[in-house]
Amino acid sequence: MPELKNGQLHVVIAEKGAELRKVTRTDLQQEYLWNADPAFWAKTSPVLFPIVGTVKNNTYTFEGKNYTLSRHGFARDNVFAVTSQSDTQVSFELNSSEETLKVYPFHFRFTVIYTIEGARLTVTYQVENKGAADMYFSVGAHPAFKVPLEEGVSYEDYYLAFNKVEDTPLYLLSDGGFVETTPVPFLERTQRLDLKKSLFYKDALVFKGLASNAITLKSDKKPRGLTLQYDGFPFMGIWAAIDADFVCIEPWCGVADSVDASGELTEKEGINKLPAKQVFERSWTVDFF
Repeated sequence: MPELKNGQLHVVIAEKGAELRKVTRTDLQQEYLWNADPAFWAKTSPVLFPIVGTVKNNTYTFEGKNYTLSRHGFARDNVFAVTSQSDTQVSFELNSSEETLKVYPFHFRFTVIYTIEGARLTVTYQVENKGAADMYFSVGAHPAFKVPLEEGVSYEDYYLAFNKVEDTPLYLLSDGGFVETTPVPFLERTQRLDLKKSLFYKDALVFKGLASNAITLKSDKKPRGLTLQYDGFPFMGIWAAIDADFVCIEPWCGVADSVDASGELTEKEGINKLPAKQVFERSWTVDFF
């Protein structure tokens, strides 16, 4: 697996799914990612493309034809090609193929770039429409950070700190993983969400249009933590497997179908329309401390 190293960070990424597998502050001897324990969740940071979340009945319609696509899309299950690599940057590429065209009728090049500088990791998504007509897609991140980060503290000693005051409701997910249409009050004039495992007993917390563009995972009892910045991602998911020792902070350009979604891809909430031969780009960063 490709590795990135500098004086502070050691990062490991798998070719399958272009998935981030390890992030270590070598100068602090601190690991930040979840260990992928299969008893809870055997992934660490899947890349979500060309959809985020679930489409109803795993089916959507485009130009009168039905297509089947499983939750979060196929990128996380495909092997990417490494197209360039240095000590501090590596690029992965996935192209449309006969297999992808069976479930997603667009010609594309999807590039994921990992870059380290000091104690910062930057993850960049580039989606290129190689076709002759508009392309519709979603893309998102799903990194899982270990909680607690250090010994001597518990899961409940950690919290998420938003960089702006939030007065933002929560969109619950139905049993099928679809977004309910009516939000419920949740973050009310606060910059803090205390972590507790029961938060995730009914699946992810889904937010639309947070005021913040950065979230910090931290504890007041220990020094180690991280700040994830996500400019240009209009949706956010916070999730953990039931009773697992991690939390996912998930910036999304897209969201799961609502319970009343039409099933038409062009009408899907949060879908991105990319003209022919154009490139869409978004980046998120994590500063590890």
